[in-house]
Amino acid sequence: MWNKATDSEESFRDKAIWWSAGIVIAAAIAIGVYYRYYSPVPAPPAQHPAAAPQPAAPPAPAIQHPVPPAAEQQQTPLPPLDQSDPVVSDSLIGLLGKPAVAKFLVQHHVIRDVVVTVDNLPRKKVAAELRPLQPTPGDTAVDTQGSSTTLSQQNYARYAPLMDVVRSADPKALAAIYFRLYPLFQQAYENLGYPGKYFNDRMVQAIDSVLATPDVQGPIELVRPKVFYQFADPRLEALPAGQKLLIRMGPQNASLIKSKLQAFRAAITAQPPQMSQPSQAAPSPAAAPPPQDNSGAQANPLPQGTQATPSNPPPQNQAPPPL
Repeated sequence: MWNKATDSEESFRDKAIWWSAGIVIAAAIAIGVYYRYYSPVPAPPAQHPAAAPQPAAPPAPAIQHPVPPAAEQQQTPLPPLDQSDPVVSDSLIGLLGKPAVAKFLVQHHVIRDVVVTVDNLPRKKVAAELRPLQPTPGDTAVDTQGSSTTLSQQNYARYAPLMDVVRSADPKALAAIYFRLYPLFQQAYENLGYPGKYFNDRMVQAIDSVLATPDVQGPIELVRPKVFYQFADPRLEALPAGQKLLIRMGPQNASLIKSKLQAFRAAITAQPPQMSQPSQAAPSPAAAPPPQDNSGAQANPLPQGTQATPSNPPPQNQAPPPL
């Protein structure tokens, strides 16, 4: 039998439970709707910028004029570089004769001095104290008329004994000696401050620079601002050291040296010399200053009667050689 009081209380508790459950469910729905549509969207986490890829190390410069592989195979071991003067002297005696070697070669650190001189020939100056050849006897011969000083024809005769040796030299035989001693040349070149560079490439560059020496016709005016003579024409004075030396030796001597260098170059590289370029007429020294081209580089016209285009190597901080 039911108790009414108890039934009423039980009914009230049931209703309270259902009402509470409904409120909780409604609150949950309201909270869900709020977060779904009205809550602020959280900012995405900060992303660190990707590290930039590191550039690859530049490849080693390619060898342009490699020495033939057979030349690097030595049947007889070479001496150390600092003890190589006797083998160099003996090799040149077999090619040029003992009197010529004794007269013209500075037999002390020959390979080192050859490397330094070859490296400097395309530059502005050459260290006279490091030349592998003895100085040319006599003083620079000049002709003076009033206030004008020109290089004398007699100056070219000073080089006649050396030209006799150059004329008798066989470029192919000289190249064979060069190849046999090449590891020493390469070592001296790297010791000079060119690790990883190839000396035969520099040799070819120096030869090409000398082959590009302009052929100056007519009197060459000189000035003497201090001790040594200089070319009065600033365009001639600005030429590389090797080219200025060839001009001072005179056209005939220069032609002989160029022909020997061409043959030597052909023996140490398969590529032809880069000197056969069409010549162009150049303005006289009294012409207006050279114009600027579109690239901003200044043109370098040579005096009238000159040919070829000189190179423009970086300067070298060494004392200029006398004329």
